[in-house]
Amino acid sequence: MSPTEQRKRLRAVFAGAKCISPASVYDPLSARVAESVGYEIGMLAGSVASSTTLAAPDLIVLTLTEFADQVRRIMRASRLSLIVDADHGYGNALNVMRTVEELEHAGVSAMSIEDTALPTRFGQAEGTDELTSLDEMTGKLKAAVAARRDPELVILGRTAALKVEGTAGAVKRAQAFAACGVDAIFLVGVEAADQVKAVRDAARLPVMVGSAPASIKREEFAAAGARVLLQGHQPLPAAVKALKAVYQHLYGGGAPADLKDRVASAKEMDALVDVEAYKKRQKDYLR
Repeated sequence: MSPTEQRKRLRAVFAGAKCISPASVYDPLSARVAESVGYEIGMLAGSVASSTTLAAPDLIVLTLTEFADQVRRIMRASRLSLIVDADHGYGNALNVMRTVEELEHAGVSAMSIEDTALPTRFGQAEGTDELTSLDEMTGKLKAAVAARRDPELVILGRTAALKVEGTAGAVKRAQAFAACGVDAIFLVGVEAADQVKAVRDAARLPVMVGSAPASIKREEFAAAGARVLLQGHQPLPAAVKALKAVYQHLYGGGAPADLKDRVASAKEMDALVDVEAYKKRQKDYLR
């Protein structure tokens, strides 16, 4: 499946009537596992990439090069249509253009550029969000659209305005983002389906929703105009917990054989890493 075909598949989701949740992935193997259970759409968040690449928190210490390299590794091994969180585009509008170029080349199907002022400025109160000015943000989104080479690549304008300026502020920003030529709006801080509908109606674009209250049903989001709903990034902490348990067992003198019911079988691992395909290459080219 070519990158363009993967992007068309994701565009069909945004153009459809359902609201889906992508698999949160973090490396080639996790992407393969997600595909093995049926996922076609994946998500690589900036926070997850920072954790798995640097073992660091989500404070914009990850570089574009490191992020793009991780994307390339995932896409080399995966057929997922991958959505990525490109944070603030790693700088100003020119940096945003470079970000689009690198991530498109790496094979993503969609990327979001957000209006949170990043990284945290000196003296900023802890736990508070500050927004990039609307003028600067629209310039960044226009630059992102201009940098795109494959017209099937999805550009999302992400806003945290719900948390800072309320629904009215989010609606104003979404309308301005739409005028820049983005394909969808990424809303964070959603507390009600009506907020999604207000943004959808004003921008006339599909909406992607960050994690939201569990009390809101997926069908409500779909009716409001949401086409993608994130569910958090549980696979990574689940993997960490499993790793810790195995390490503790072995470090404490436990036998590897006792882990049989807690680890993937050799057959499962062989399938995930394409053992049969590599055996064929060995036969064809090394003998």
